Amino acid sequence: MASSVTTCKILLFLMLVLAAYIILMATENFSKFPSVFILSTSSHCSDICNKSSCPEKPVSTATEPTETDLRIKEIIEQLDHQIPYRPFSHVNTTTSAAHSVAKIINPKTTYCTGDHLNILLEVRDYLGHRKQYGGDFLRSRISSPDLKAGASGQVTDFNNGTYLVNFTLFWAGKVSISILLMHPSEGVSALWRARKKAYDKVIFRGHFAKGTSQVFSKCSLVVDASAELCQYLDHRDQEAFYCVKPPQVSCDALTHMTARSSGVSYLSIKEKNLLHKSNVGVEIIRGFEPITVSQCNKVETVKEKCCVGMKSPIPSGYSLQGKWNPAFCKLTQLSNLNVINRCLKGKLIYFMGDSTLRQWIEQFPNIVKTLKHFDFHGNPPYKKYILLDTERHIHIQWKKHGHPFFTESLYSVKDNDYITREIDGIAGDRNTVIVITLGQHFRLFPVDLYIRRVINIQRAILRLWLRSPETRVILKAENIREMDTEAERFGDFHGYIQYLIMRDIFRDLNVGFIDAWDMTIAYDSRILHPPNNVVGNQINMFLNYIC
Repeated sequence: MASSVTTCKILLFLMLVLAAYIILMATENFSKFPSVFILSTSSHCSDICNKSSCPEKPVSTATEPTETDLRIKEIIEQLDHQIPYRPFSHVNTTTSAAHSVAKIINPKTTYCTGDHLNILLEVRDYLGHRKQYGGDFLRSRISSPDLKAGASGQVTDFNNGTYLVNFTLFWAGKVSISILLMHPSEGVSALWRARKKAYDKVIFRGHFAKGTSQVFSKCSLVVDASAELCQYLDHRDQEAFYCVKPPQVSCDALTHMTARSSGVSYLSIKEKNLLHKSNVGVEIIRGFEPITVSQCNKVETVKEKCCVGMKSPIPSGYSLQGKWNPAFCKLTQLSNLNVINRCLKGKLIYFMGDSTLRQWIEQFPNIVKTLKHFDFHGNPPYKKYILLDTERHIHIQWKKHGHPFFTESLYSVKDNDYITREIDGIAGDRNTVIVITLGQHFRLFPVDLYIRRVINIQRAILRLWLRSPETRVILKAENIREMDTEAERFGDFHGYIQYLIMRDIFRDLNVGFIDAWDMTIAYDSRILHPPNNVVGNQINMFLNYIC
């Protein structure tokens, strides 16, 4: 009997040891399961995956298409319909600015302010034949250099080789007309096809801390199925970033990042020639004399003060004597320091986005002399910037947006968060203001990445308003940039598509909108970081929204 009891005890002990061993092995290997199957209680985390568990595309944590997935698909299908495939065998069959013809519809000897000037544009190829389809990327503008005046036009594509270009004549004086062929429809088609190809046009280089030294590793927005990876995932928003895991280094040791172009291109030689910088922004209007615009004793319509929630038309306004004038609201030139300080008193202002918004925080101390920089440490120019006025309890902050961020300069990812998570962390109240811009760093990647991010930001704003409906949110559109930049990666065609997407997704939200796209065309500032007078006018419109 005693022997039997002893045997049972030994067997029980062995079973307990075996169970403990199984639990230990499962625990050690838990992080190696595909992320799709991990139901994390954390909002975003870093995991490790191996070759068998990593798909060669951005991770989706849902087995069925989500509402966001379906919305992205819908938007891309709409864009595919608007940008059909336009192959060409020779450049002679593509749109030629020199051979295209423009004429004013119902010309007058004198126009009045507020009138519309309509131009019919017929595009032709290099052989002089009228094109039978549209899709050309055009940029239209009127200007009076002596008056420091400018405004964009609105282009209607009839999809048969003809376009209607409409200008609102906002000011009196001699007005010149410009219509630029940015890219022919065949070039637009090539750029759209190339953008959708892959995520490999950029190489990210992650810096991992290893004791007092550093190790480096390749990182990407998509997984490399041949390597063990660190995954930096946001399961809720289906956002992902990956790095090849350095040997014997924790995924949590990632500290900094740089990026460079990979040199990969999805354009053919003839497509590259078509999109060469010498063929970008070619003037179509030739031989047009400036038109004369008079005041005509017209009574100006009294506009309401610029307020958050107003709808911004196209064009959204015009510059005159270097000052911006919105077409849809009354703008005050705020220059009195006491007035601005009273407006900003007690306010928490968050700028979230890229370096075109960092320009604001760099210029603010020139406008509000009482604001002082607080050194938040980090690697300039992409560290967090903070301005403080402790006497008036004013706090203004700029922080870069999360991945992707393309720069060869070293930047920290220690506090790298997506804008959605930054918004989620803000309590909000009537003295809280958020300004968001997004786009320049997304031009290098398939557009679904941008669409997903904008949809996620829209939802974060709605969550913010549930807990703090008085918080004001203002969107700044992208700036136009240099025409001689590489069209496939950075060109304004990609920015224009993103501009239309942002306007569409946010059209029903009660946000303020600073149409920097339209403003930079009006000012003809063909540079990513426009001059101070343009930035100052963007800031002035922002102040009008909140003061």
